[in-house]
Formats: sequence, C-alpha cells, structure tokens
Amino acid sequence: MKKIKYLFILSLAFIFTNCEDAIDIVQDGRLSEDKAYVNVNDLKAGLLGVYIDYDLSPEIAMGAYTDEVAIGFAGGGQGRDTSLAFNLDVTSDAALAFWAQGYRELFSTNVLIRAALRITPLAAEQATYNDVLGQLYALRAFSHFQLLSYYSTNYADDSALGIPIIDYVPGTGTKPLRNTNGEVYASINADLTRAEGLLAATNVPTFVTKDFVTALRARMAAYRQDYPGAATFAQQLIAKYPIANRTQYTNMFTDTDNTEIIFKLDRADADRYDRQGNTGSVFAGGGPGYVYAFTNSTLSGGAYFEFSRNLFNLFSPSDIRYTVCVAPTSVVSPNYQTALDFVMEDRLIVAKYKGITGALLCNDLKVFRSSEMLLILAESYAHSDNFNGATNSTAALIKQLRDARFGSAQPLPNYANKSAAFAAILNERRVEFAFEGHRYKDLKRLGVRANQGVTRDPLDCAFNGACTLDPDSYKFTLPIPLAELNANPGLKAQQNPGY
Repeated sequence: MKKIKYLFILSLAFIFTNCEDAIDIVQDGRLSEDKAYVNVNDLKAGLLGVYIDYDLSPEIAMGAYTDEVAIGFAGGGQGRDTSLAFNLDVTSDAALAFWAQGYRELFSTNVLIRAALRITPLAAEQATYNDVLGQLYALRAFSHFQLLSYYSTNYADDSALGIPIIDYVPGTGTKPLRNTNGEVYASINADLTRAEGLLAATNVPTFVTKDFVTALRARMAAYRQDYPGAATFAQQLIAKYPIANRTQYTNMFTDTDNTEIIFKLDRADADRYDRQGNTGSVFAGGGPGYVYAFTNSTLSGGAYFEFSRNLFNLFSPSDIRYTVCVAPTSVVSPNYQTALDFVMEDRLIVAKYKGITGALLCNDLKVFRSSEMLLILAESYAHSDNFNGATNSTAALIKQLRDARFGSAQPLPNYANKSAAFAAILNERRVEFAFEGHRYKDLKRLGVRANQGVTRDPLDCAFNGACTLDPDSYKFTLPIPLAELNANPGLKAQQNPGY
C-alpha cells in the first residue's frame, strides 16, 4: 500500500508543468523511488497504483459537448454555459482535464518503468517482472494515444502536430514541444512492440494483455484510416471474443459478464472513484453514473443530464441496449414535441451505470469490446466500397450486431453510397457506445465522411440555440490549456487553430 501511495502522491504533485516547489517538498516518512521499489513484489504493488490513475469519466462527460445528453429535469444549471453551449477555450475544464490526466498517467508509468529497469529479478520472478513491464509499456502507449486523440487536429495526417512525447521521467524545467503525429505513432508502436514481447499469455480483462495491445492497434489504425491494418487487428479479436447475446449484454453492464470485454478498468465499492465527482464538468472524477445524476439512476435520483431526444429516438424498445440504457422509471412522452413543459414531461433517465452492491452509479469502465472491433471492420469495408451485401460488408456486420442486440434476425441494410454507409456506422456506434465516451471523437473522425455533425433536438437546445456543430469544426480538437501555455511558453506557437 505504501508503494501505491507513493506513486499517487508523486503523480498529484506533477502535471507536466514542472511545479518545482511541489516536487521539492520532502515530507517526513516519504519513501524515495529507489527505496519504494526494490523487488518484483514492489513493482506489482506499484502497478496497481498506476492503474488507479486511469479513468474514463472525463471522456464520458465529454458527451455533453455533443448530442448525447440534454438538460435534466433535476438539474441546477450544469453545462448550460459550457458544454451545452459548445463553449470551449484555453480556460475550459475540458482543455485542462485531458492534458493533466494524460501526463499524470505518463508520469506514473514512467516512474515505475524507470524503477523496474533498475531491478534485476530472480530467475523465478522473470516472467512476472516481464509481464509488469509489458503492462507499463502498453499503458504508456495508451496514454499517448488518448492525448493525441484530443489534441491533434487530424489523426490521418502524420505531419500534423500531435502532443509532446514523454517516455521518460522529466526533470524540473523540462519544457518539451509538440511532436508530429507520425512521431507519436512511432513511439506508441515501439511501446506496443515492447509490450507484446513481454506480456504473459493471460486473459484477465482488468489487466493489460496481448489482446489489449491488438485492440489498441486496431483502434489506432482506424483513427489513422489505415483500414487494411485495422481490419487485420479487428478480425483477430472478433475471432476470439464473441458478440454478447442479450443476457450477456445486460450482465456486462452489471459487471457480471465479460464475454465481449477485451479490457476494462476495474471499479469497486469504496475505491477512489466510489463517489460523486464534479457535476457538469469534464473534471468528473467519480463513478461514471455521477456524470448524469446525483444519487442513483432512477427518476428520483436527481438527473441533471438526461438522454438527448435525438439519441433516444434511435433506440428501439425491442433492443436490449434500450433496456440497459433507459431507466424503467423514465417518463417517455409520446407527444413530446407539443408538450407544454418538455423538460418536465419527457424525463429520459440514463441507466447504463446503475452501480454495484455498495457503490451506486459506479461500474467498471469498458475500454475495449469486441463490438467495437466489429464496427471497426465495418468501417474498413465501407472505406473499400464493400458496404452492401450479405457477407463481408458493412451491412452484414451491422446486421450481425443488431441480430445479437434484438435477439432475432433483423433486416439487411442497403446503403445508397459510401457516405450513407459511414452515417450508418456512426449511428450504430452512437447507440452501441452511448455514454461510454466515444461520441465526441467519433464525430471528429467520421463526421465529414458521414455528413453528420452534432444535431440536437430543437427542444433540447431551445434555451440557448446551440443546436448544431459542423463535423469540421475546430472545436472537435481541444486547445492546449492556458496553465500549460503559461508554464511552457514555447507551446504558444503550436496552439491548435481557432484558439
């Protein structure tokens, strides 16, 4: 526990801007790095501390910047002047939240990697040592990719600016500039190659495995529009992880079934995330269900964000995803468009994160699922104009997913053109990954090809008129936060367009 605490304290003291005063404080009883990690058991304990830093609640909260959520009937103004207004600048919570989280994760992983490289394991410990080091390299790759996904303007352009690569423990005064996307991808791939050569042949979904490496490669290839690579990696995982049936899908979101889960972040009663985070802010920090409600996922739970009407209208009551995502206590107005008080008469409660025993609104965070791999493969077919047909096509894969979710054979779609196929993929992802943190980046990378941006129901945005956001808007890329610009002035010349 001391090792975990040591790493956590250090990571809080460092958010890449090199706060010398914070780091230089020497507290009584604090272990130095070389004393905290002296053997493989110490590294195993430290690895648990690294995992604690990883969280998807900020990504989930970014849904408020899209057309995923709307004002809840029990709200107190959350998001009105920020996310729901598309208000995004260098002082926004979103700008700082992802930057701080990503570089905090990198600091934690780099500290432990450096410590591991100083240790010579016993022969009997070599496999465990290798596995710990492999997990750290893979997590470092994931953190770099997450940062790039929010701060790069164009995933498919290797010459575009990415983010500063931090594959070392920075000293005080370190002020690196942004690397190109190509350089960041090369660093990520190098770490994934290292990881793959070290990881044990295990299959525990709450720890990094070789399948995590393959899943990250598949997602990264899709983002880069390297669709031959994306298809290869996705097919490897589809063959290994079946799509959940209706019962398995329900149990997946109560954390009792892992059929299609490749990797998830473990959440438990009384852990660091079993609490209410910052409501209405991307600095969420608590259980994922607290992104939407104050106390629970029912009508009486204090929903300050609800389903957006446009998203809700994509769900069929016959689809198990409706059962999982929509609270049964919701009040669904059949004539919501003519309601006298739309917000109070149409109450669509998000129930995807009901919680576990002893921890309401706190569930495991699903990072990679086989359904994502299926839809990545669907993208690759659309990209190569194989979007129609009963086999080896976008249409066939979307039908396969819907068959599983409805529990019966669904019609085979037919798309007029490539744009329509990408729109169908985007809509299916919108339903499948609702409230899981994908929508903002999905619109960024697929929106132009699908001719689809943020489109809110007029009643959801009547209070401020912020109803649409074009898919090529600069606001689908976050600005480098003001706090970082002040600490590292060289980055001012590398700020993203529009800010």
